[in-house]
Amino acid sequence: MTLLPFIVLIGAMFLMTRSAKNKQRQAATMRDQMGPGTGVRTIGGMYATVKEVHEDAVLLEVAPGVHAFYAKNAVGAVLDDAEYNRIVHGIDPEDSDEAADAADDTPVVPDDASSLTEAEDESADAEAADEDKKTDLSKPSAGADAPKEDKRDDDADAK
Repeated sequence: MTLLPFIVLIGAMFLMTRSAKNKQRQAATMRDQMGPGTGVRTIGGMYATVKEVHEDAVLLEVAPGVHAFYAKNAVGAVLDDAEYNRIVHGIDPEDSDEAADAADDTPVVPDDASSLTEAEDESADAEAADEDKKTDLSKPSAGADAPKEDKRDDDADAK
């Protein structure tokens, strides 16, 4: 009877370490999938593109022309191209198909520039109308709101 709680405790510890090792193994295989050009998310939540993979570190491009070395353990997730483009660039895979279709419908360029100047005149008129509609948010001067008093400080001393 006294051995039963001890055996249960050892069994629970065995199951917990086993699941932790499985998670570590899955993380290692995920990090092995990294290659140049792969989109990743770091454990800090930063999205970047892998430029080089070294033994224990990776070179990430965090912005165009900005590179930083990170430990491989700092990579939280390796993302597929569609998900990375959706998150970082806002490109939805369904929208990109529609954008390709829209690229086929290229606009026709006019022979003369008269249509281009009409658009500029209309935008100038719209800007002038917007300026007329703007609300004055400036603070009025203190003298305009203050009640006018007939007496001054100098007059009160004169009595």
